[in-house]
Amino acid sequence: MRPRSFTNRAALALLAGLIMLGGCAHGGVPAGQGHGTGSRPGAAPAARGPLSALRHGLSAGRGAPAYYLSIGDSLSRGVQPDRGGREIATGRGYPDRLAAMLRRHLPRLRLVKLGCSGETTGTMIHGGICRYPAGSQLAQAARFLRAHRGRIALISIDIGANDPNSCVLDGGLPAILPCVVTRMPQIGRNLSHILATLRSAAGRRVLIVGMTYYVPELGLWRRGTVARQIAILTGAVAAGANKMLVDRYRGYGARVANVFAAFRSADFGEKNGHAGSAAPGHRRRPGSPPPNVATICALTWMCAPAPRGPDEHANDAGYRVIARTFWRTITRTP
Repeated sequence: MRPRSFTNRAALALLAGLIMLGGCAHGGVPAGQGHGTGSRPGAAPAARGPLSALRHGLSAGRGAPAYYLSIGDSLSRGVQPDRGGREIATGRGYPDRLAAMLRRHLPRLRLVKLGCSGETTGTMIHGGICRYPAGSQLAQAARFLRAHRGRIALISIDIGANDPNSCVLDGGLPAILPCVVTRMPQIGRNLSHILATLRSAAGRRVLIVGMTYYVPELGLWRRGTVARQIAILTGAVAAGANKMLVDRYRGYGARVANVFAAFRSADFGEKNGHAGSAAPGHRRRPGSPPPNVATICALTWMCAPAPRGPDEHANDAGYRVIARTFWRTITRTP
């Protein structure tokens, strides 16, 4: 999960940007989006109270424990770099913090984390990175959900950020473009399969909350003019990719924790800037970083000095913001 070389990142961002800006990006993730239930058959019913959505999937007796299942990539494991720069899973990730908040209302809530650092949508389905008795993270999640029907309060998921990165490892620069062309639609198909499997195993009433991603590459802003152009383009790419995630999640009755917006990812602070800039009337002071760059530096390890940085993962403050974003999504009445 540590960022690849600047050259590879730049090439991948440029190529992906040309594809996605010409294809599936339509202005980013709209503000406030992500708490509808969608219209696909089997979607969970709308909640009528701040916490009633958590109880929709609970049919067991009051004395039975309730479960919160967290699945995804390294963010679902709370990964952070230690003092030597080694990435380790912690107990301070967003699922841990969210579970602590939820236990104030569901004291018997138990957190089960199945996430895998480096997981892609493909490996979540087929396995290959982390070992699971059922063969893959998705199969393990489905097994757990079927075994605990009537006791699942929440499923959270963050997945998809690692898929484009793997194009850099599949070959040299000439291979990146065809890889990206193929990979983007496949992410959507994989996510549809993942969500259909989760919905089938959990039942139509269980609350599923998916996550959009912040943009770590904004931390490149301070490296000069070319790096700033890459940061801007990568932000546009991320907006298109996140829109695809939102569409898939909502199509399967899931809510969306809009972390892209919570990290101010589209806010470049320009009064009349490029698409995805701040609202009119907000102009940053000369020489100061844009709000989204300042935010990514404050909430991740991207701007930290070596050996801890640069690193894409959220820091403690960032994981708190992600947890609060999930909390607001869960407690908001649609």
